[in-house]
Amino acid sequence: MLSVPPDFEADPEAIHSGAHALVGYDVDLTAVDGSARVTLEIEAKHLNRNGTLHGGIIAMMLDAAAGFAASRAQSLTGFTQVVTVSLNTQYMAPAKSGQVTATGRMSGGGRSIVYAGAELRAPNGRLLASATGVFKRIRDRRK
Repeated sequence: MLSVPPDFEADPEAIHSGAHALVGYDVDLTAVDGSARVTLEIEAKHLNRNGTLHGGIIAMMLDAAAGFAASRAQSLTGFTQVVTVSLNTQYMAPAKSGQVTATGRMSGGGRSIVYAGAELRAPNGRLLASATGVFKRIRDRRK
């Protein structure tokens, strides 16, 4: 599922991806502060051999949340495609079930490079993981 403001303009292909479909997370771009939220209801397919949410899925959610926030950096009603240059992830606590939410926020940048971070939290607000990333804006070569 994707939630966007009514006046938001983005190519649906820029928001949906194969990874999005495979893992099954939801994206919410309705926050007026420019943040982006990625939520996931943990299922058995998301767990590692220890029975907790797989670290790769955690990193994917943090990357997506920070990346969507970086994409919204220029305008709350527009969307600029970005690619991840680097992502530094810290894991604090495991999650076994329920819904987890990654919230991404832009923290700085310029014309071509954007800095953003994200936090993954349990429903009770417990911090599970965080990440900081560097994202590069890419030009639409179709124009």
